[in-house]
Amino acid sequence: MLSYKLVINDTMIPHPHVKGRDHYFRKYGLIGTYLADLTTDTFRYGAMKREKGLPAFGGARGDQGSPAGSVAGFSLIELMVAIAIIAILMGLAIPGFATWLPNYRLKGAARDLYSNLQLAKSGAIKDRTEWAIRFTTATSYEVWSARDPDTPNANAGWNSFSTSDDTLIKTVDLSGIGSGVEFGTGNSVPPAVTGAVTANSANPIYFNSRGFITSNAPIVAYMTNNKNRCYAVGALVSGAVVLRKWDGAWQ
Repeated sequence: MLSYKLVINDTMIPHPHVKGRDHYFRKYGLIGTYLADLTTDTFRYGAMKREKGLPAFGGARGDQGSPAGSVAGFSLIELMVAIAIIAILMGLAIPGFATWLPNYRLKGAARDLYSNLQLAKSGAIKDRTEWAIRFTTATSYEVWSARDPDTPNANAGWNSFSTSDDTLIKTVDLSGIGSGVEFGTGNSVPPAVTGAVTANSANPIYFNSRGFITSNAPIVAYMTNNKNRCYAVGALVSGAVVLRKWDGAWQ
């Protein structure tokens, strides 16, 4: 007959009956594994460690079924393998990221210009006066209203984009975007829209009070990056704002 000793708060409780061991384990909140090849095991409440002999199995909650004294963790070899795998994955990801980022920035700049053209169109209709997108340099453009800031109810028309008589709504600087984003055709073949003329510093895009552009032909601005990808953003004579992407053909 096997004999068990349970140490509960430093009090030894002998129990000779094999069939009753589970009752004691439950009574004192212990969870253990019966070892048939040992005549005496000592289980300590909470820690559940063997006092003598071979490592006991079972333990406090959260340490069930693990040898006493075992410590979970990674070996040096496992750590080195994990680092090597991460390095390989990064090596595969970086080239794709280097291509993706410039295109992401270019697309974002093109969408911003698209939104500002919509702003100019809606502003012209709301104010019942002309608004314009003015392309100042290869990396910047401005949004203007013909409204006189001193007499906003008087529609005196344009005065050479002067802040004394016209209203500057906003200035957009592409140089801060990075990845060489600027105005240019890149590797594309203009025009992006049939019959369109290219917007530049001498050719702003004007919207009248009805939301139409004042030009007799569509006007398109081309944007590129250091990967020579290209987007075209502009307006049709009807005032519809368009955005096109070059991918061997205009889409």
